[in-house]
Parts: sequence; C-alpha cells; structure tokens
Amino acid sequence: MILLINGDSHTAGAEAVNQHSFAYDDPKYVNMHRSPHPDNLKASWGIKLSKMLSATPHVLAESASSNKRILRTTRQFLNEKWDGNDDILVVIQWSTWERQEWEIDGEWFQVNASGIDHVPDSHKKKYKEFVANVDWQECTRHWHNEIWKFHNELTDKNIPHVFFNGNTDFAQIRDQKDWGASYIGPYDSKLTYHNQLQELGFQTVTKDSYHYDEKAHSEWSKVMVRYIIDNKLV
Repeated sequence: MILLINGDSHTAGAEAVNQHSFAYDDPKYVNMHRSPHPDNLKASWGIKLSKMLSATPHVLAESASSNKRILRTTRQFLNEKWDGNDDILVVIQWSTWERQEWEIDGEWFQVNASGIDHVPDSHKKKYKEFVANVDWQECTRHWHNEIWKFHNELTDKNIPHVFFNGNTDFAQIRDQKDWGASYIGPYDSKLTYHNQLQELGFQTVTKDSYHYDEKAHSEWSKVMVRYIIDNKLV
C-alpha cells in the first residue's frame, strides 16, 4: 500500500530532532533545497505511521507550504506517479488558510502573513499589500470550499483519504458539510494537530516555535493509526 502524505512543517517534521526546517538550512544538505531535513523527516509522524501500516511512504510535505501547493502536488502525484493498481491512502494536514502560492518566472513561492517571506523585487509591493489586506474570514471560506471539492474529487475516484487541520480550523463556518470519516474534526478547534498535542501534554520544542519533537510525532502517529483502523480506511 502507498501512503501519500502531504502538509506543511508539522508534517515535514521541522525541528523534530534538530533545529532545521528545510534541508538547505543544513550545509550538508544545501542541494536538497526546500525539502524536509532528512533527520527530521525520519522522525516525523508520517514516516512512523507508514511503518505501523506496513505502507510505502511518499511524503510531499514542505515547511511553510500553502494549501494551494498541497493540492497541486497531491494531484500531480495521483495523476502522474500513481497508476491506480496499488492500494493508496492519502493523508493531508492542512496549513493555515491565509497562505498563498505564487508562480514567478517559473518558480513557486510560498507566502504567508508573517511579513518576512522572501519574494523577488518585482513582487515586494504585492507582498506588502497581501500582508496588509489579509481577510481571514474570506480565506477560511475559500479553503473550506476548495477542500470540500477535493474531498469529493477523491471520493468520486474511490481514493480513501483522511484530512486534519494543523493550527487553524473551520469553527466559524456555518455551512458545515458531512465529511464522513475523511476529516478529523474540521469544525472543532480542539481537534487540530496543535491543540490535540497540547491536550496530551506536549510542548513545542521552544517557546517561540510552532513545532514538536520526535516524542510528540510518535504520539500523533498513534492517534492517526487508531483513527485509520477504527474507521476502516485501510
């Protein structure tokens, strides 16, 4: 079975065993660019989950990823690298709703509302305007609709999948959908990855970080495997 995993830094294992988020943060792996640091990826919940399920992992996660990148790369894998013959389970951790992906001169840029992202000079004004004018309610509605469409797309293709939220949620959405077992608590802020780990007693690796260590990743892999098995997703 193929376990196709996508998400942002929470799924890439950022800072799980060392301080790095991207491979290029470490001089040894500068040629791996924005890929997850190999040591952190090995410690990530996704890799641990794949071992529990005896599945072949394909981790597409990237730190600072937007949901647009998550959708683009997941669809690309399913369309170009999966022939439909092997069993597959798609597991996606969704990123914060305001993040965007911009294609500039053939290169993909992930931007968020932090105000510190790097973009080419040609887009610095656009980036400042984006940060100043983020409409969180509209971003939340937009991604609720887009993820619902993707859920139906996968359902129509009989591709089993399970989604969960990293830090943000859809609690404010009034037009709530029936996702079945394919989404862990989309409308419940208590059921995000971050809040569940906090409730289990885990703390981020440092006071200023959003990321968790390998022990927390191990616990999340247990949460996920129980959910997957209990809901007969494999």
